[in-house]
Amino acid sequence: MENILSINLETQTAPIIQEVQGKDYIEYGTEEWRNLYPQFLIDLYYNSSTHAAIINATAEMIAGEDLVVEDKDTDLDAYVELKKFFRHANGKETLHQVVKKLAFDFKLQGAYAIHIIWNTERTKIVELYHVPVERVRAGIPNNLGQIDTYYISSNWANERENPPTEIAAFNTNDRTATSQLLYTGAYSPNMDCYHTPDYIAANNWALVDQRVAEFHLNNIENGFSGSYFISFANGVPTQEERFQIEQSLTDKFTGARNSGKFILTFSDDKTRTPEITPISVSDADKQYLALQELLVQNILTGHRVTSPMLMGIKSDTGLGSNVDELNAAANFYLNTVVQPLQNHILNTLQTIFSVNNIDLPVSFVQLKPITIEFTSEDLKAVMTEDEIREELGLKPIADVEVREDFSKVGMIDGKPVFNTIEEAIKNAKALGCEGYHKHELEGKTVYMACEGHTEATELNKFIKEFGEDKPEEWELVDEEIVDGEHQDFDFEQVLNEVANDKLELASTGTARPNARSSQDGVNKSYNEFYKVRYVYTKDNFLSQEGSTRDFCSIMTSADKIYRKEDIIQMGSRAVNAGWGPKGAATYSIWLYKGGGNCHHFWLRKIYKTSLRNAKAPISDSQIIGYTKARSEGFTAEQNNTLVAKPPKKMKNNGFLEPR
Repeated sequence: MENILSINLETQTAPIIQEVQGKDYIEYGTEEWRNLYPQFLIDLYYNSSTHAAIINATAEMIAGEDLVVEDKDTDLDAYVELKKFFRHANGKETLHQVVKKLAFDFKLQGAYAIHIIWNTERTKIVELYHVPVERVRAGIPNNLGQIDTYYISSNWANERENPPTEIAAFNTNDRTATSQLLYTGAYSPNMDCYHTPDYIAANNWALVDQRVAEFHLNNIENGFSGSYFISFANGVPTQEERFQIEQSLTDKFTGARNSGKFILTFSDDKTRTPEITPISVSDADKQYLALQELLVQNILTGHRVTSPMLMGIKSDTGLGSNVDELNAAANFYLNTVVQPLQNHILNTLQTIFSVNNIDLPVSFVQLKPITIEFTSEDLKAVMTEDEIREELGLKPIADVEVREDFSKVGMIDGKPVFNTIEEAIKNAKALGCEGYHKHELEGKTVYMACEGHTEATELNKFIKEFGEDKPEEWELVDEEIVDGEHQDFDFEQVLNEVANDKLELASTGTARPNARSSQDGVNKSYNEFYKVRYVYTKDNFLSQEGSTRDFCSIMTSADKIYRKEDIIQMGSRAVNAGWGPKGAATYSIWLYKGGGNCHHFWLRKIYKTSLRNAKAPISDSQIIGYTKARSEGFTAEQNNTLVAKPPKKMKNNGFLEPR
């Protein structure tokens, strides 16, 4: 019986929790993966393609696009502090970057762990770090059954080289340690110290998927197991001779590029020709297909996925083509799987926020929520043809970024000139003016749109009059896309008012800087002030097809900075004639930039001079963050969200009517 090959298919996948004598922690593993159950789950993830696809897709859904504050008007100071925490959860990551890791662990492991750092006074949580769950083990519970201590090791498979490090459990009442660990997860039956993933019942099927893949890989590498039975009927050679014959056949015929494995026998029969008998399995191809379908369905069931298309898994059931059914499946999965996990993470974050007195309502920005609320017919009813084509990755029917394909022969003062009068007049109509005027270019008469040169070059005149060069003596302290800032909100004035109230300055003189604008603020001692300027910038994440229109080209090449009051004034001058409503010469440059289909936006830049004589100033980021929060909460009238958008991203691409 020693020569019989046996394969043990029995595998223990349920976790085993046990306290081991001499250990300060509770072991968490299986029979084959002692104290390594999290690593076992990682191994399944890496070796089952279906299982991994579901975990990856679900983790992305849980993390969403970002975190947002739902109600920012209740406590402006708390809102500013919370936004700062969003940007800097620790020295290297934003809060959402940390949450993405937590979401992945939550789905894969059924739990997540956060390393919490307190300030020196233990009054505030200053940093959060993600800790991989596979590195965490629970300490022995106290008399009340609570865990006061956790242990962390980079490799529990080799404790000798990676000794566990003790860390206190997170406790808002006991802040003795500046470094604490918050380990949590969804409720798991019969589990006191650890948490198991929601798909645990599908682990055996994920393991089958892994074994099937390994089986086929071995077949490719070594040939098909038991493909041929070879019998030599010319006597039984010695043990050494049998080994030599077997080795010769192995070297010659096995391997991925040769034939399959074989079974070798010898007998005393005097027949000289060996008998080679193929070993075949009846309907092997159908059996493997049936097994594949069975294991995929059971893995999907274990994860509560009703439509494989949601996870990026191709289905032959036809469900993927039925938008209504797919939407219903998406709604079910979001409501029963994703949102409960999101709510768990949000509740944990709220506990942390409450310690810092910034406990404002926070929510996830869900990935593409419109796809689960509306059918394709609903979308077609409200989307333009070009918007639908853009979703499909196709070019617009007519590229409105380029007004006409004029054969311009050169540029004068940033405006095109043409060979013929007809072309100049045609361009004038597109600009919203009439006629033409002549110029000399390289000894040749050329023609420019509009009857007068001033009318044609109004933008250049404006830039020369109001555009400022970037000041060398000013220190740039912040720049950000203008988002939610109403055109009537004087960011610079409010910024300096906040500085006046917050900064404690020594009165050592009244030398006032030479500020050219009435908006350029100064503090009470005239020795420190902020200047706010705006830059015309292109959104490089949009498709870059088509030519850049003259207005945008001139604005970006001028490389100037502008006061808001001047940008607002641009709306009353024909700096980009023809792009206003129904071809008007003027419109709001602050909101609509270069007009319909434009790719540009306004970037706010904040400068300051050196902070002299300040005793204990608060940081620039605090002053700027507070002012930004006030700009977004401006209540004179509703904030206009168009400020932060390039027209290309607006409804109808910034035009009045669909094009």
